[in-house]
Amino acid sequence: MAVHDWVSTYIKQFKGKMSLAVLFGFLGIASGAMLLFVSGYLISKSSLRPENIMLVYVPIVSVRAFSIGQAVFPYLEKLVGHDVVLSILAKYRKRLYDALEKDAISLRGKYETGDLFQVLSEDIERLQDFYLKTLFPSIIGLLIYTIIIIVIGVFDIVFMVYFVLLLGIIVFLIPFISYMKMKQTYSEERVERNNYYRHVTDAIFGQLDWLISGRYNELEKNMMQHHETLLQYEQKTNRWHHVRDAVLRFIGGISIVVMLIWTNKIVGEEVISATVLAAFVLMTFSIIDALLPLSDAMEEVPIYKETMDRLQTFVHVEKTNEDTSSVITPLDGPLGIELRNVMYQYDGEKENTIHDISVQVLPGEKVALLGKSGAGKSTLLKMLAGLLKPTKGEILVGNEMIDASFLSKHIAVLNQKPHIFHTTVANNIRIGCENVTDEEIEMVLEKVHLMDYIRTLPKGIHTNVDELGKRFSGGQRQRIAFARVLVQETPIILLDEPTVGLDPKTERDLIQTFVEAASDKTMVLVTHHLIGAKWMDQVVFLEDGQIKLAGHHDQLLKENDYYRALYALEEQM
Repeated sequence: MAVHDWVSTYIKQFKGKMSLAVLFGFLGIASGAMLLFVSGYLISKSSLRPENIMLVYVPIVSVRAFSIGQAVFPYLEKLVGHDVVLSILAKYRKRLYDALEKDAISLRGKYETGDLFQVLSEDIERLQDFYLKTLFPSIIGLLIYTIIIIVIGVFDIVFMVYFVLLLGIIVFLIPFISYMKMKQTYSEERVERNNYYRHVTDAIFGQLDWLISGRYNELEKNMMQHHETLLQYEQKTNRWHHVRDAVLRFIGGISIVVMLIWTNKIVGEEVISATVLAAFVLMTFSIIDALLPLSDAMEEVPIYKETMDRLQTFVHVEKTNEDTSSVITPLDGPLGIELRNVMYQYDGEKENTIHDISVQVLPGEKVALLGKSGAGKSTLLKMLAGLLKPTKGEILVGNEMIDASFLSKHIAVLNQKPHIFHTTVANNIRIGCENVTDEEIEMVLEKVHLMDYIRTLPKGIHTNVDELGKRFSGGQRQRIAFARVLVQETPIILLDEPTVGLDPKTERDLIQTFVEAASDKTMVLVTHHLIGAKWMDQVVFLEDGQIKLAGHHDQLLKENDYYRALYALEEQM
């Protein structure tokens, strides 16, 4: 499936240009082979002092023609080949980025940062080598192999069989051995390289903690161990390449000697003229050089397969997300959310993560969704965002079944750690809506109670926030991110633990700001704390994927001992 999605589809789409690239490549090798063939004939014929200059005039002109072709055709092959490969590469990147964008909210939960780095930095680039270093050379090599066998078969069927077997060692046997040999090596190296990427990621993000703990040398030693292991795999691969290339050259040398013996034999039998003996032998040099890259081409196949499989996991989007981005269900006015007997079970899991949840959120209501880690809050939030489809049950938004196309059009999400880009405050907010004006940005910053501080900055909203928003505190960064959400003007806002890591006072102020700024919107706040519960219309507690208790803050405070004790504890803290 992955091969079809990442190779077959694009081969069909660009088959014309690919065929042209293969043709130019074949003509380039054929020109080189014929150049040696004609040169051998010309040297032999000239040494016999031909009576008429016209007997060598045509070969002289042919040498010039094939010399030009030997240079021009490979250039044309690279020109056309790289053009088509770069076009495919652009489509690969767009396809990957579109898939990552659709799944951006749950991406970090599914994949480790090291895996993301590998896909973005290596996998897409590697697929261009599939066409340039494997597909095109393999097709050209097989064409050359077929034609030379047919040519020999015209003169001698028996020798053709021997030569088929001899060249078959170069064309089939050694490439197959190389494929099997490197398949295991690359598999082991890939695992080690993934580990290396993960350690590099940890080292980059946690370098300050390592320095503070005084264990930087230990970190450096650990990184060097992984580096040495990767180096050993590279050395192992290089040793195999040296052995394989020596064997290939040896077989190639034998092929040339065999060709010399055979041509000498058929010259003695007067099947061909003695003047073409050197021509056949010299031509064999060029043919052998054209067939040698097949081993390199085949040993890369396991890498391409793993690359395509890995990319396929990133671009695989559930049916609920497929082909919906262009079809936006028109929904007007304030929107509510209704969950009807919703259940969800992850693939490979025996137990449901969410068990038969039914909740109704009226338009404009504010709901706090609480629970311990593992209670199912994040899974439920992803379903509310349309990123996961319930295993059973229904989720309705404005009487319509929820869909991935609702995201950013009817539903906005503020993550736990929204990224603040290394650009101006205004540009960071415009990510939510690119057409928003400076005046509208200032208005929304007033709503999130940040405009007073922004006015003190050198350039106001056009001040650069620095890398990762370092100019601002944690609470201020969340206010900028929330302003980005507000400019989308969606009737529903989902907040995924936006106050994690903040002190209680900042957390309380921030939640109050969220509620006031989105007073006319439906809001679902996922949190671990009861801070701000008094501003909510509903408080829902999840436990083991089920609703443990639900109701208004005042009602629960009056009637539920568990809630009352928990709220009192948090108030003391």
